[in-house]
Amino acid sequence: MNIFPFFADCTNNTFGEGACIALLIARVFLGILFLFQGYEKLFKIGIRGVVDAFEAPMGAKHITRGVLYIAAMYTSVIELIGGLLLIVGLFEFASLSLLGIDLVLVALAFSMVKPVWDMQYVFPRLVLVLFLLMLGSNDCFSLDFFIFNK
Repeated sequence: MNIFPFFADCTNNTFGEGACIALLIARVFLGILFLFQGYEKLFKIGIRGVVDAFEAPMGAKHITRGVLYIAAMYTSVIELIGGLLLIVGLFEFASLSLLGIDLVLVALAFSMVKPVWDMQYVFPRLVLVLFLLMLGSNDCFSLDFFIFNK
């Protein structure tokens, strides 16, 4: 039984409408995490604050302030825009791919500051990104579905 009659295609989904709802929740949750993380880094802390926080430990590894600035700008913008796109479900594959690259950069940066196995902030997001990349094409509650599957 389709509990969302206006989303008739959900019943034709490979995994059923329960999977559509699970994908919606995972996508919106992950989008909110990334959106607010990018917002904080761009508008509250500022790129300069992010670079200042990593400058001492990265400087000891011979990574210049310029490289830190580019990495901080990339991760902040991708997190903000990618998070927003995930929330509305637009360009999901591209957003998830760029956010995956973002997570790799963040894991590298944190690995230089702390031991690599301390991934308390990165690992849960990585799991959600991988989950959505594997099953995201079945998300019938996204703008991608309405725009590109008609």
